[in-house]
Amino acid sequence: MEVTRRNAMFMGAGALAVFGLPLRATTEDIEAITAFTGGAEMADSGVTLTAPEIAENGNTVPIEVSAPGAAAVMVLALGNPTPNVATFNFGPLAASQAASTRIRLAGTQDVVAIARMADGSFAKATSTVKVTIGGCGG
Repeated sequence: MEVTRRNAMFMGAGALAVFGLPLRATTEDIEAITAFTGGAEMADSGVTLTAPEIAENGNTVPIEVSAPGAAAVMVLALGNPTPNVATFNFGPLAASQAASTRIRLAGTQDVVAIARMADGSFAKATSTVKVTIGGCGG
């Protein structure tokens, strides 16, 4: 294949689309997590995230999160254009530190729940959801 100016432009545009767009979303993910945790380390236990392995429709994916002893729980959908889905705050008189909702997913991706515990520590849980019909513009 001869590399012409037109081919170089197409290859450059394709590379930008493939490699440039996910980096922006990854940066937003990191910024959202850092803003919530302040850069603190997160334990891999203490949070239970329940999400379906396969979602037939990305428009309404049910999730449940439970974090006994948590003051707040942030839920992120790492593959969405806007990754921050919800933040649940629990007061000292909350009967349980659990929440459930339905979220919209753009496609197959990881859903992450990060809990800020009452003692100031952080914990996380991750679940991969395979979406067969896209929800965010798909």
